[in-house]
Amino acid sequence: MANQKTSVTHKVLTVVGTILCVILIPILIINITLITKSYVNKDEVPSIAGKLPLIVLTDSMYPEIKSGDLIICNTAEADEIKVDDVISFYDPMGSGTSVVTHRVLEIVQEDGTIKFRTKGDYNNTEDKMLVPAENFVGVYKTRIAGAGNVAMFMQTTTGLIVCVVLPIVLLVLNLMSPLWNEQVGIALNAALVI
Repeated sequence: MANQKTSVTHKVLTVVGTILCVILIPILIINITLITKSYVNKDEVPSIAGKLPLIVLTDSMYPEIKSGDLIICNTAEADEIKVDDVISFYDPMGSGTSVVTHRVLEIVQEDGTIKFRTKGDYNNTEDKMLVPAENFVGVYKTRIAGAGNVAMFMQTTTGLIVCVVLPIVLLVLNLMSPLWNEQVGIALNAALVI
């Protein structure tokens, strides 16, 4: 009976460990790729295959996009953008590092360059400054509700332990358990012979 319990427990742990690895290993690879790209190209938003994952921190685009969502933008050329597209861009009023996602209200030709008049759907007023084409990052395509909160959690110490260290420990223990069970069986048999 104890052997059956151990076998069932082992099978359950194997399934749980496999599921965690299947889910978390691709996420870990994507994160490592994005982190590496952000260090190599400090002036660009890191992307994978033309897709830009961005974490939304405010409700300026509510109800379409909410704080805590992970949005995916596609890379594009500024001249491909149309009125009513939702775009991500470096905030022209910011330090040059914060990315904003707002809707295009108007496309303005000024001094031979393209500029965008933008506004967050939930905001009362348009953005104060026009967005120059060189600040354009990408065009919004989809969102994963709440995934931005998960990504933010994974960047904390607790998140790193829960989402990276713990699954690796479980995987190692799972891989070692057949060897462990074999060694315990040999020891028990030796004890019974004596």
